[in-house]
Amino acid sequence: MIKNIYNMIMNSTRNPLSNIADVNTRHLVMQVLAWMWCIIFSMSVGSILVFQISAIAHALVIAGVFITFGTFETAKRKPNYFGGLGRGNGGEHE
Repeated sequence: MIKNIYNMIMNSTRNPLSNIADVNTRHLVMQVLAWMWCIIFSMSVGSILVFQISAIAHALVIAGVFITFGTFETAKRKPNYFGGLGRGNGGEHE
């Protein structure tokens, strides 16, 4: 049940934002909502320090999620992009 509620809110392919066709626009809207909730939380606690910590933490988590997603998508669609990561055909560095 918790996972379903989380996906209804945080998964942009399952929440109402999935109606926005452009993924970049959908991402922007999710970012704005995340910042809005950071501000609401910090104002309710009454501290700008809480906002700074919350905003930085949200930015790091969101960036990590999107970097991971981008890496997974690249690996799925263009596996040769990663090549041998510096290794030659025989397994040695060139």
